[in-house]
Order: sequence, then C-alpha cells, then structure tokens
Amino acid sequence: MSTITPRPLLGEGTLLGTTPRMLVGGAWRDAEDTRPVVNPATGAVFAEVPAADASHVDAAVAAAVRAQRDWARRPATARAAVLAEIIRRVEENAEELAQLVVAEQGKTITEARGEIQGVRAFFDFAMSQKYRTEGEVVTPSSAERQLIIREEPLGVVVAIIPWNFPAAIFARKVAPALMTGNAIIVKPSDVTPLSSLALARICQDAGVPDGLLSVLTGRGSVVGTALIDHPDTSMITVTGSTRAGVEILERAAKKVIPVSLELGGKAPFIVFGDADLPRAVQDAFEARFMNCGQVCTCNERTYVHRSVFDEFVARLVEKVRGLRVGDPLDEDSQMGPKVSAEEWAKVDDMVAAAVAAGAKVEIGGGRPSGSEGNPGFWYAPTVLTGVTNEMDIVQQEVFGPVLPIVPFDDEDEVFDFANSTPYGLTAYVYTTDIRTALRATDALAFGEVYINRVGPEEVSGFHTGWKMSGLGGDDGHHGFERYTQRKTVYVDYSRDA
Repeated sequence: MSTITPRPLLGEGTLLGTTPRMLVGGAWRDAEDTRPVVNPATGAVFAEVPAADASHVDAAVAAAVRAQRDWARRPATARAAVLAEIIRRVEENAEELAQLVVAEQGKTITEARGEIQGVRAFFDFAMSQKYRTEGEVVTPSSAERQLIIREEPLGVVVAIIPWNFPAAIFARKVAPALMTGNAIIVKPSDVTPLSSLALARICQDAGVPDGLLSVLTGRGSVVGTALIDHPDTSMITVTGSTRAGVEILERAAKKVIPVSLELGGKAPFIVFGDADLPRAVQDAFEARFMNCGQVCTCNERTYVHRSVFDEFVARLVEKVRGLRVGDPLDEDSQMGPKVSAEEWAKVDDMVAAAVAAGAKVEIGGGRPSGSEGNPGFWYAPTVLTGVTNEMDIVQQEVFGPVLPIVPFDDEDEVFDFANSTPYGLTAYVYTTDIRTALRATDALAFGEVYINRVGPEEVSGFHTGWKMSGLGGDDGHHGFERYTQRKTVYVDYSRDA
C-alpha cells in the first residue's frame, strides 16, 4: 500500500476556502439553496455548493458582456500572458487540484494527476496561438481596393461540462475562449462542481478580469436552461450525453447561435487476426478500464477475429483478474469507483439485461470482492462473451467498466458491426497490414480513428464526433477557431472613391 496523505480540500488556505462559493461576475457568491457533493469512494457528502437561480445567471451574463468588450481589445500577446500565469498557478497547486478530482469524481490519484497535466496542456496550446495568423487578405476585383476577412470573438460563451473529467474539460473550454477574446460562463456538472470552482479561483488570482469568467453551480434544468435562453449568450459549447446535447441544440436553434457538441460514444476496438496480440490486449484493457470506463472514447465493444478470439479473451481476462480496484488515494490502485449511485445502477442493469439475453460473464459483474458493506459506488471490472452485435450492451453506451467481446470473420462484417450504432466518435484498429489499416480508416464512420494505439487524444489534434456523437469539436486549430466568427471588410482607397 502506498496511500498518500489526503490534503485539506476545505478551509483557510485552500483553493475553495472554508465554504465553496460560486464565482459570479468577479464576486464569490452564496445562494439560498445548496447542492451536496458526494465522495464516490465512501458514498458520504463532504461539501455543499450553492444552487444558482435565474438572478445569478443574469448577473453573470451582464458582467460578462461588460468585461468581454475590454478583453477583446487587448492584443493576443497580453491575453497569452494571463494564460501563462494560469499555467504557473495550476502547476503550483497541482496536487491539491488532483486530490480534489479524486474526492468528487472517484478516479485514482494517478489518473487525477494526469488530468491536471491535461489542464496545463489545454492552456498551453491556447497560449501558443498568440502568434497565429488571424484572418485573410483576399485579392480584390479592382485596383486600389482591399478585401479583408477578419477573425473576431463571439462574445459570451456558455460552457456546459460533464463529471468524468471535471478539471480538464474546464480548461478545454475556458482556455480557447479566453485566448480568442471571449468571456465565458461555465456550468459544471451537479456531481463534480468543485474542480471548476477551484480552477476559477486560480484564474481570478492569475489576473483574469472580473466578469470575464463565471462559474455557476446548481441544477442544469435551472442554470443551464437560463444560460442557453439568455439573449446575450453568443455560443454554447457542450461536452455531455447525446440526450442532453439534442435538448440543448433544440433550444439554441431558436436563437440561431453557434453550438459545439461533444457527446456520447460507443467506440469499436477491432483486432484483426494478424495483430500484435499482446499489444492489442494491453491497449484494449487500458482503453476500457481507465477512469472506471467513464470516458467517451473508451473501448466500449471489442471485435476480435475468430482465429484469435479464444486466445485474446483468455489473455484479457487474466489481465482483468490482476486489476487492482481500491482506494483512489492509493497510488497502487488502478481503478476507482463509479461516480454516483445512479451511474452504478445503470451499468448493473445493462449487465443484467445482457446476461438475461444470453451473455456470459467471464469475470466481474456487480460489486467487487471485498467491497461488501462499503457504501461507495464500486463496480467490478467485467468481461462479457456470448454477446451478439444486436444486444443493447453492444449498441448503447455503457460508460462503465464492462467490456463485451464479439467475434468476426471478415472485414466487411466487422466494418458493418462497427458502423451499426448511432455513435461516431472514436474507433480503434489493430493490424500489422497497412492496407487493412487504411481500408478500415476509409470504411469507419467515426471522427477519430486510432491505428495500433490508444488515447488520450492530443491537444493539437481535433476531437470531433460524427452522427449522434457530436457537432463541431474541440482541440487544435480547428477547435480553436470554433470560438471565433468572421467579418468581411471591403475597402476602396482610390482617388475617385
């Protein structure tokens, strides 16, 4: 055991202070009502956060409108200097931030530290754009004229973020929004609001002007809806479930404003008969059970060529048998609990339905051995065989540590299997034949295809989903440009003008 000493997360000298408060237009505010924050490893409430209402939304948006005008006038190098200070303070407070992620989300301390490095990386990439080319000068139709296409900020961005990476996705939205000259209001998940509040404190201390960044905690049905409907909201960026994304898109359509959606996934992990089997097994294992399977890019269904199916299953089950599930603050733990009781029940119901339909549990199912009597939300890493491609466990997003494995016979069959769900975010392909790899890349209807490797995705790439997995995307210069709009300027400077 190498359990680390927990740091104080509340109290004098911490990022959250003695009582977590919302950042509303530069002021730290309470509310009449509060919402509990539960530690997934223990099932116990350890903090309360304010439940914002419409008045907080109005105050945050009004302050954002005022602050954004001045911020947009600053040169990119000046905005980048503020982001550089944010990075410095994130590094200075990295361990406190990581332990906060563990406490509210349940991932292991090793994974949480990696997430905080992701926070740094998102701000670093955005900061690097201070020297990028902005806009275009286009050849005009006549002499003594100019045709200029400028990039400008959108105004007030609303970011609605999920619970699975509460710190990293805050940075993924906030960093490009600020760097492009926008104001941003973050609505974190009800389940994991504390990471956003702590990072907002860091941003404020780093010199982000008052009003430019707000974090409103509370119910999505109250806060999120009011932010989407507000007349001064200029853009909505969402990472979350497909159901939530569809509802948000419907509301935003009435205002005709830009919407960027990164939604659910059902990533196929395809192992051809010529694959490097030890490597494929290791990567399938990591891509399924990281963060307790609560990643939109996770290996949600594994398709293995029939010629190596039995060997693959045997090797994978052996790895799962050795997976260390335990205290997230133990540096030897490889997997923590599910994030909530509701999420635990959803996964368990899906496994029970699969078994009732004929699936075989090779290992796992239900609570792991040794967790009896523990009120935390622990679920055993689970491998299923005997499943068919039509079963819900293969078609619908599980978002938990459960892996169905399906055999296939040829390329056409497995490509049809892979494309058979409404999702299209991430796909994985394992083969030593470059021709097979490229045919798979052509055939797979997914925004991301990984060949003989797994993620996480890189900040300089473009994280985008097809079909019901999203609209728009994050990261890289394509994601960065989502936070801008274009203005065309026609100039005539001839003497006869």
